[in-house]
Amino acid sequence: MNLSYFLAKRISFQHAGGFSGIIHRIAVASLAVGLGVAILSIMVLGGFQKTVSSRVYGFTGHFQVQKFQMSTAFEEQPFSLNAEFFQKRDQFPFLTKIQSYAHKAALLKGSAEVEGVLLKGVEKDFDSLGFAQYLVEGRMMHLPDSGVSNEILLSKQVANKLQIRVGDKVTLYFVQQPPRFRRVAVVGIFETYLENFDEQMVLGELQTIRNLNGWTSDQVGGFELHVADPEQLDVYAPLLEDELDYDLRLLDSRERFLDIFDWLKLLDTNVIVFISLIGFVAIFNMGAILFLLIMERTQMIGLLKAMGAKNSQIRSLFFWNGIHILGKGLLYGNAFALVLGALQTYFQLIPLDPVSYYMSYVPIDWNWTAFLLLNLGVTVLTALVLWIPVRIISRVDPIKSIRFD
Repeated sequence: MNLSYFLAKRISFQHAGGFSGIIHRIAVASLAVGLGVAILSIMVLGGFQKTVSSRVYGFTGHFQVQKFQMSTAFEEQPFSLNAEFFQKRDQFPFLTKIQSYAHKAALLKGSAEVEGVLLKGVEKDFDSLGFAQYLVEGRMMHLPDSGVSNEILLSKQVANKLQIRVGDKVTLYFVQQPPRFRRVAVVGIFETYLENFDEQMVLGELQTIRNLNGWTSDQVGGFELHVADPEQLDVYAPLLEDELDYDLRLLDSRERFLDIFDWLKLLDTNVIVFISLIGFVAIFNMGAILFLLIMERTQMIGLLKAMGAKNSQIRSLFFWNGIHILGKGLLYGNAFALVLGALQTYFQLIPLDPVSYYMSYVPIDWNWTAFLLLNLGVTVLTALVLWIPVRIISRVDPIKSIRFD
């Protein structure tokens, strides 16, 4: 049997009493709380970033393909579904969805007020099931194979401002030559919690915009491209650009909504600083507590030396003692974080103000890679720090230490 390991178990907090037992428990609690909070920070940050970005991507796609135009108007120039890029779409296995769309500015008249909106027209390739998660009232639009059904979806913000409810008939006025209007039915109300969309967006039929603009049935304002892995957008972008028609351009949603995605990147820095501070405190505590345990066991160190124990054996004793504390801290810290994360995931115990945070509760992202890396990093750094206090053991004089009080 390993003598150092055997003695380390004997002086662990299960067998130690008084001061040693208290110090052991403080060390375990300190490490567990630090690790648990660090894991929860990463889970919450990841959940927050994924929730916000998925809402943006769900409404716009990861990329958009549009025709080149000199103006910055909301409305796109049309191009045909016979475009070479659309015909070669099967060459891109990373594309999961391609949705056609077009935008048109309009005035929406409610019972008493008028609001400027942007009508987004979609077709049957629109992901109705995916968008249904944002519906708070009513149903999705019916998109017929031919003709138009004159149904729209309104954001909750616009509906409240104009006092419109599901089932109401409203009028959309389009400023063009000659001016036109459409009488439509509100069949659903959605809420994304993103001001860029909720303040002005109205979801309607692409065929309505075609009829208003005089487009043919094969013309669209653009394509929304959804990819399988959003982490690889920088890899996919040049592959798509190389195959675009000469008169088409590729837009990245991260650049179109730069304010949102830059804000999300800033959160990474905040969490890194936060986790670094927590890790420093927890690891420093481990070193300081092990130093206290060595001081408290000075007489035992002197006695072991007097009996012929080598410095390396005594150092290993306290190192194994520190590793035992580390193991307990990791176990309790992970359990603490995982239990709280599971409770929040399934029961949404901690609510948020959607106006400020774009979501109604704290989200959790189960990023197992970050989870394992954080545990590995804490283990390696703590093990390295543990060697610092045990180095003083070689300086302990057996005679003085035995008489140490």
